[in-house]
Order: sequence, then structure tokens, then C-alpha cells
Amino acid sequence: MANRRGEESPFIDEKRPVKLNPSYESQMKADPNGKGSGSMMSKLVSTLQPPEDKYKLVFFIFVLHGLGTLMPWNMFITAKSYFEDFKLGENYTVKSEVNYRGNFMQNMGFASQIPNVLFNWLNIFMNFGGDLTKRIVFSILFELVILIITVVLAMVDSSEWPGIFFWTTMSSIVLINMCNGIYQSTIYGLVAALPPKYTGAVVLGSNISGCFATIMSMLCSMFFTSMRTSAIYYFLTAILILLFCFDTYFALPLNKFFKHYEMLSSEKKSESHTQLNVPYWKIFKKASPQLFNVFFTFFVTLAVFPAVHSDIKRSKDFVISEKYFTSLTCFLTFNVFAMLGSLTTSWIQWPRPKFLVVPVVLRVVFIPLLIFCNYAPKDIVRTLPVLITNDWLYWIVAIIMSYSSGYLSSLGMMYAPQTVNVKYQITAGMFAAAMLVTGIFSGVMFSYLSPLIIQL
Repeated sequence: MANRRGEESPFIDEKRPVKLNPSYESQMKADPNGKGSGSMMSKLVSTLQPPEDKYKLVFFIFVLHGLGTLMPWNMFITAKSYFEDFKLGENYTVKSEVNYRGNFMQNMGFASQIPNVLFNWLNIFMNFGGDLTKRIVFSILFELVILIITVVLAMVDSSEWPGIFFWTTMSSIVLINMCNGIYQSTIYGLVAALPPKYTGAVVLGSNISGCFATIMSMLCSMFFTSMRTSAIYYFLTAILILLFCFDTYFALPLNKFFKHYEMLSSEKKSESHTQLNVPYWKIFKKASPQLFNVFFTFFVTLAVFPAVHSDIKRSKDFVISEKYFTSLTCFLTFNVFAMLGSLTTSWIQWPRPKFLVVPVVLRVVFIPLLIFCNYAPKDIVRTLPVLITNDWLYWIVAIIMSYSSGYLSSLGMMYAPQTVNVKYQITAGMFAAAMLVTGIFSGVMFSYLSPLIIQL
């Protein structure tokens, strides 16, 4: 169907019947030829309102999927004691020539982030498993299989074969993060077709994921005296979360609000006639300011958290005891305030896209600020002076760093798809997800320099 000027409408397809609201139908009867100030189709496009997202159902579904996208990483990284002290601990395994426990967390970091980064980028240019639905469904299913294997490994006694357990676990981490790279990239591409705050919902969910993993780890440790039993129920919760993600994904196409934006996105895509000639470079270039914002926000955050942040010790007597100092001022503080920062973007989006780069770049100050706190990693003799000796001041810096991480990363992810034509928003959303994990990986790599800096 065409408007008065003969231009093709971006919303209406002759092959797809569209039922108009009664008010539109009456207008069409009153002015069937579209005469007057403009064609009726133009009026329809300008006045058409999307259905309401009742009970914020779609919003919360994407929060859940945000939780699911970082669930494998957070569940494995938070289970540090289970892997290092129990499964690979000296008191639970036979003596081995190889110290599998020594660099377990560093090895897990590489096994997680490299495939995650690689498959986030590959998913932009290659259709792994087909359309968006198939990619999400098969990724979640495969992650569920890997988590079931992890639960089985927790059930069995592996004390006689620590090497086999170590390499099986590392292989599982590689495979689950290959799938998670596809899942994460696809979710951000899918949500890019919706209003910006729904991209913020995914980021919010990813920040909630850290809180969830930490709380579940503490609860399982409190309720179960056996570390084996605690680990089994701990990983079972990850399976339940992914099952919820799997089920709720199939509820999306039944929702009128989601169907409305899906229709608009498909109509815009049809204007390009083919997806074989997607101008990837032009999309990347157009969205590059916001892609940089996403990358640099996560780079700064991961440069200090958790590597530097978790090794900051109490400088003197403080209201929080030494036993809980790191748990509360580092892990809980970061996860809670990053979550609150993401949540804030549901109501406030400031600064606007053009000026977002200013606070993003200024956040680099958190790297020296936290290093100049009482940062004292094990087995490292610090020669650089400690300039921030007040624990309250350190905690305030940690809160601002955490809150700004959640807030600015959400804004960057929300703005990125809005910088390109609607028909390319899915690709821009995938680029943003790829820059997110690239920023995480780069920040983790940079964090290895921190122990060297304090010895200068």
C-alpha cells in the first residue's frame, strides 16, 4: 500500500492484512481517498500507538533473560571455594604432580571469556543454527546439558582423578560460554527492536545475576553442611533459571506488545529486500560512539573488579569486621549498586547520546583511585604508597564506581541501536553485545598489570 506521494509505508504490507482500531476504520470511511492535510496512511503511521505492556510482562521477561545471559559466568566464578578448596583441595584429592588448584580462577577466566568474545562476534556475521529463535533455543538447551554434567560431577567422588575433573570442568566452561556468546548476542539483537528501556532491562538482569549468584552461594552454604550437597543445589538453581528463560521466551510471540514491535522490525527489514548485503561496516561506524561507550565502561569496571577491588584490605578498625569486609564492601556493594544503576535508566536517561562519552571517559579515574587504596594482593610486596587510608572513603569510591558502571553501561546499550536505521537495529544490538564482552575481556587482561603497578 502506498501513500499519496507513492512512497511505500514502513508499517503496512499488502500481503499482510492489518486490523485497524475502530477510530482508524471510521476515519478511513470518512476520508477513503486520503485527501486533506495528508494521506490516511501517513496519519495512521503517525498516530498508531503500540499496545500496552501489561504488568510490564515483556520488561520482566527480558530482565530474566539478562539474568540468564550471565548466569553461567557468575555461577562458576562464585563457586571458587567449591572448586579450589573441595574438588581440587589438598585434603580432598590424591597428590598430583600438577597443581590444578593454583591457577584455577585464572584458567577459568580464559576458558570463559575467550569463547564468549569470539562467538559474540561470530554470531553477528554467521547464522549459528538459523534465525534468532533457533539460536536462543538451542543455546539455552545446550547450556542446560552442560550444567547437568556439572551437577553430576559434583555428585561423584573425583578425588582419585583430579586431572580428569579439572579438564572436564574446563571443557564444560569453554562449551557453555560458546553457547552463551550466541545467546547473549542474540538476546541483545532481539531486544534492540523494542523501546530503549527494554535493552536496559537486559542489562539490569545481567547485574542482578551477580547478586543472585552471591546470595544463592551464601544460602546453600548456610543450609547444607556438606560442600558437595551445597554445590549440587547451587548449580540446580542455575538450571531452574535457564528453564524459566526457555519457557518465557516462547511466551513473547503471544504478547501483543512484543508482536507489534516485531511486526515493525520485520517490515523495515523487508525494505532492504535481502539480508545478504547487510552493510556491517556502515552500521558499526554509525553506532561507533555508543559502542565505544559500552566497551570503555566495561573495560574500566573489569580492570578493577574483582581483581583489585577484592584485594583491598581494611586500613584500620572499621564498622565491618575483617571477616565480612571484602564480601560486603566489594562483591555485595558492586552487585547491588550496579543493579540500582541499571534500574535508574528506566526513569532517567541523562546525559543524552552525544555527551555520554564524557562521564564514560572520566570513569578511568577509578583505576588509580582503587589502586591507591589499601590494595594488597597475596604474596605481593607493595612499594607504591597507600594514599586512601580511610575505609569510609574507599567504600564511597566503590559505590560510585559500581553505580556508574550499571548506569552508564545501560545507557550505552540503550543508545547504540537507536543510532541506526530501524531495519539495522538488530545488528547494532549484536555489535553492542560484542563490544560489551570485548570490554570485559580487555579489562580482565588489564587487571593483570595492577600487581606490577604497586611494585613500581
